[in-house]
Formats: sequence, structure tokens, C-alpha cells
Amino acid sequence: MAPQQNAGAGAEAELPDYAGHYRLESRLGSGGMGVVHLARSTSGMKLAVKVVHAEFARDPEFRGRFRQEVGAARRVSGAFTAPVVDADPEAERPWMATLFIPGPTLSEHVKRNGPMAPAQLRRLMAGLAEALRDIHRVGVVHRDLKPSNVLLAEDGPKVIDFGISRPKDSELRTETGKLIGTPPFMAPEQFRRPREVGPAADVFALGSVLVHAATGRGPFDSDSPYVVAYQVVHDDPDLTGVPDELAPLVLRCLAKEPEDRPTPDELMRELRSVAASYDTQAFIPAQRTGDAPGPEPRARETEKPKRTERTEKPDGPGRRPGRRAGGRAVLGAGALGLAAIVALAAVQLSGGDGTAPGTGAPRAASAGSGPWVASGSGNGTPRCSHGAGKLLCAQTGRVFALDPSDGRLLWRRTVTAAEGSGPPVVAGGLVLLPSARGGRLEALDPASGTTRWQRNTPAYGGLASAGGTLLLTGADGRVTGVDGASGEKRWSRRVPGHERPYFTSFAGNPLAYAASASDDGTSTRVTAVDPDSGEVRWDARLEGALEPVGTTGETVFLTSADGVYGDTDAVVRYTPATGATRRVALPVPLEQAHGTVHGNVVHLMAAGGSLVAVDLEAGRRLWSLETGLARGSAPVTDGRTVYVTAPDGRLLAVDARGGRLLGQTPPRLGADSGRIAADLPEPVVVGHRVHASAPDGTVFAVDGRDPAAW
Repeated sequence: MAPQQNAGAGAEAELPDYAGHYRLESRLGSGGMGVVHLARSTSGMKLAVKVVHAEFARDPEFRGRFRQEVGAARRVSGAFTAPVVDADPEAERPWMATLFIPGPTLSEHVKRNGPMAPAQLRRLMAGLAEALRDIHRVGVVHRDLKPSNVLLAEDGPKVIDFGISRPKDSELRTETGKLIGTPPFMAPEQFRRPREVGPAADVFALGSVLVHAATGRGPFDSDSPYVVAYQVVHDDPDLTGVPDELAPLVLRCLAKEPEDRPTPDELMRELRSVAASYDTQAFIPAQRTGDAPGPEPRARETEKPKRTERTEKPDGPGRRPGRRAGGRAVLGAGALGLAAIVALAAVQLSGGDGTAPGTGAPRAASAGSGPWVASGSGNGTPRCSHGAGKLLCAQTGRVFALDPSDGRLLWRRTVTAAEGSGPPVVAGGLVLLPSARGGRLEALDPASGTTRWQRNTPAYGGLASAGGTLLLTGADGRVTGVDGASGEKRWSRRVPGHERPYFTSFAGNPLAYAASASDDGTSTRVTAVDPDSGEVRWDARLEGALEPVGTTGETVFLTSADGVYGDTDAVVRYTPATGATRRVALPVPLEQAHGTVHGNVVHLMAAGGSLVAVDLEAGRRLWSLETGLARGSAPVTDGRTVYVTAPDGRLLAVDARGGRLLGQTPPRLGADSGRIAADLPEPVVVGHRVHASAPDGTVFAVDGRDPAAW
């Protein structure tokens, strides 16, 4: 058998024919940390063998986590998990072999067949409760229970992937400021008190998994992992679509405080009382074959795509607006369950401080044309944008303007917590304060902060700024264009082919872009709209689950998500004038990647710290840098340097041509480090000056020409 290509160690590396005594036959799955293969023992027994990527095999910390995974999996009975047959965590390429269990994951089943029936849900909940009881009895906390880690076998669900589980007697400790798990299925304490996570966190995840099985979505659902994190900690779960007889029990599992959740034993007792006529009919899933498509070409040119006006299939009952269908998979911490770290900066998200205007406002620590630091109130990380010659920042309970040359405070306004949840939107020369829950818009004079106009609007589920126009997507999918300068409605219409279009715009480009993936995630409809008139300029259906990340002229660059884990596996360039596409596959899929474009180069920042540059003209990855960050902001570049904000408030500068770290500022985490941020704010580049903000409430500026001096 020819060696199989290793998607995680670069195109030149190859996986061996064997792991130990086990022959690797075909690939079952691949992610950023390793590859899982279908294999056979000498006697012919089918196994699932996980082989770690070479680059991680050289990392002592990762090896320690892999040893922990093997130990945790071995401690748990095979009745509710995939039993460990053999492992060698000390091998040059660490590996672990478990019994192969035919059957789809819960994620695959729901994607293929839709939500489960009530009887299947009861059996799933009981099976997972039994599995957690078994796991917890041996002192292990799984900490990453999610639909892709649940196999639907003939004799009941099996819990797999103990890559970030934690035995109570483990010597590996969670690092300060780092949270481990998958945001849509993490418990509140995993964000607030990661060192104190116990078995109750798995019960919370079980509740989230049941909602997904019942509805096809989670109880806290957003395209942004940061928004999901906020919802998990602060918001009530959305149980729309969960059967009435199970909803109260699921709600108890999703209690904010660990002590308010039932234990697995209590869950099983209550399930018996919920349904005396408990349905014990076995769920017979479709079997996995282990077949996998061959490797993609590094880049390819294709003919003009077929354009269409076909209306997309509606999201269906219970789906929230803005959720990408099909190709948008769970945002995960390690596609194969091997320790990937999700770190969210520690700041408070909700509630204003009630101070009067001017109280606790930022103060410039130094003036002049050099670097400066404006010290804030410690009321969370400011989110800033640049417009009308001002640095415009929003913080919990306030919005303010700074002089970008010296950090001098120009004005400050108190706002509601909802209004202060994102960076200010600039349109028509005014600063817009959209209510996060819809219903009202207020425009401020950028010179004074005084109100220029207010407008009551129907509740909307999406807002974007493109040129001088605000685009509001209503709950019914209708889009309204509002003049940013006057607040007057310019137009209102539906966008053909998009159930609920959510727009993206890019600096220097007059158009707004909506992208809607098909239900099966195999294609995406991308539409370019003139924001001033609402007219469609072009419309195309492109291959894959895509998301626009930038433009150069009229050419659009998009990231492509794989259909298994939702990781970014390729970058796509589409030229509407010719209809040609160019696709560059990534050697290593990237989790939760954010992108930016300069010329023909796309820079991607992924969870876990990978910063990658891809040249679409050359058709290859230029470089990849492991920054050491657990998470970074979306990258920003001027073509010479790439800038990224870290969770602890550092600003990093990386050479855009060679991927070399050029410099970084000191951490600015602040005293209140036990809270989470809604997002990591992007740096703001104005001329040679780079502006950033930090969890301690400061906004600061540095000279981008000399990062080594930071």
C-alpha cells in the first residue's frame, strides 16, 4: 500500500504504512492535530488508529496531553466508549488504536437525517447519562462532549475522543487565561473558572448535545464563538423544538451553576419517570465505510460557474437567522479531540457602570506624535474603528472618540450594554449606535458625540455598513437600506436566493456581499449587491461552504470549510468578470480561522495560534507561523506587516513576506482576568500608526515601522 499523505505535516510528509503492528488502510478523518485511520490487526480485527502529526509529536507539552488522553480512555469501561486496544504515546509518531465502531457520529446523523424523534432522543439521553456515569466513576471529566464525539452504535451511543479530558489526579493544569473545549458545548464555569471544572460541566454539555439532536442547532447559537461564549454565561438557552416531556430535564442540565444540574444517576431516574413506556427499540445507524476522497490538487482553475436564481431551501423550524447550513460545522477545539486550546480574553460583557458622562473616561498618558497609551476605566476591552479622522471606540456602557495622533479624549457618551457590544459603525459620515437586539438606530456627530438622528426600525437580525448605507436584515429576511447621513430608508427588498442574507463589506470596495451555503454544504451562493440601490450586481454559485474574507478590486477571496469539522481547508479566489475560480488547499486545516486580504495574498489566523499566508496567484501557502497564542484576533495587514491582537492585550507584528515575528507589546490583561470577552478586537492601522486595545481598558498606539522597539 502506498503511503498516505499527512494533511497535517506539510505536503512533503507522508504517513507510514503501519502504526505499531497495525496496517493503516484508509483515512476516517483528519484535523489540525492528527489523522484517524481505519486499520486492521494481524488477526483482521478492525481498529480506528489515531496518528499524531509530526510537528506536534516534537512538542513535549502535546505529548503529555496525548499520554493523558490514552490514560483517560483506558480508565473508562468499553461499554460506553471505544475501548483502547493498544497505544504508543512514546513513539516517534505517537498513536492510539481503539476498537472500530461502525455507525455515524451524532453530528453526521443529524446533518443527514435531520432532528431525532422523541423516542430516539430519550434513548440518546439515557445512553449518554450512562456513559457519563461510567466516565465520572473512574475520576475522569471529558470536558469536550459534543455531537462529533458521540458515535451512534447499534447497542447505544458511544462517547469518544478524550483528548482534553482531565483525570482528577492529573498533573497537567489549565494555564491561566486559557480555556479548553468547544464553545457551543462548554459550560459557564469553563469560561469563568477553568481550573474548577468538574463532572457537572459534562452534564451541561449533554444538555447542549440533546438540543442539537432535537433541533439541528445548539441552545446557544451564533457564527461567532465569542458570541456563543457570552450567551453560555449570560443568556437563557433556546429550547424551541425540544419535546415538551424532555425540555424541563434539558433545562436543568443547562443550569448556569454546576450544583443546580442533575447527576447522571439522577438523569436516568428522571428519564424513567418521564416515560414509563420507554422506547427500547434499538437505533440502527448507517455504517461508516472508512472511505475517503483522495487529496485535492494544490490549486486549480475552473470554468465559469453556473449562475442561478434558485431560491434556497428555508432554514426550517427552530433555526436562528445567520446560521450557516451544511458546511458550517461545530467550532471545535481539536478536530480529532487532541488538545487544542480556546482562550478568550478576560473582560466583562454585560451591564453599564452607571457613571456620568466624562467619569472614568480614557486619559492620554502621553501626547505628541509618538506612541501613546490612553488609560481606560477597566470596564472591558474597547472595540475601535477609524472614521471621520477619529478613533471611535465602544466599551461596556460607553462609546468615546480619541484623537488618533496622541490619544486625547475628544468626547464620551454613555450607552446601554447592548449598544456597547461591538465597534462603532461609521456610515454617511456619522457614528451609528445600533441596538444589539434591533428596534432602534441612533447616529452621532463624530466631532462632538451629539445625536444627529434617531430611527425606530423593525427588529432586525443583521446589520452591516457599506459605504454610506446601512443594511438591515429583518427577521423575515427582507433587507432595508438606510442612508447613514439622514436615517432615511433608501430601499427595501428581498435578495433572490438568500433566506436571510447577512452582508459583508470591505474597505475600498463599493459592494456588499451575501453568502449562503446549501443545506448539504457542497455549494455556496454568493451575491454582490449595490448598497445604495439594493440592485444585484452579480450572482454565482460556487463549490464548497464558503465565506468572503476580502476583495482586491472586484475579485473576491473566500475561505472554504470542510464538511466534517467546519475547519478552513482551502482558500478560494473568484473573479466575477470571467467567472473563473482558483482554489488553494491548505496542508493543515485551520480551526476557527479569521482572514484578511492584501493583493493576492490571504492571511489566516486560527485557534491554537497558527498564522498562515496563502498566495492565490502562485497557488501555494507562502509561510506558516506558530505564534504561541491560544487565540488571536482577525489579522490586519498593510502588505508589509501583519498585526494580531492577543487575549492578554499584546499586539504582535509579523513580517508579511516571510512570516517572521518582528515584535510585540507587553501584556495588558488587567485585574479582572476571570471574565470572558465577546471578541478579540482587530488592530486599527492608520498610516504608519497601529492602534490596539486591551482587557485592562486601555487603548494604545505604536509605530508600525519599528515593531522591534515596542
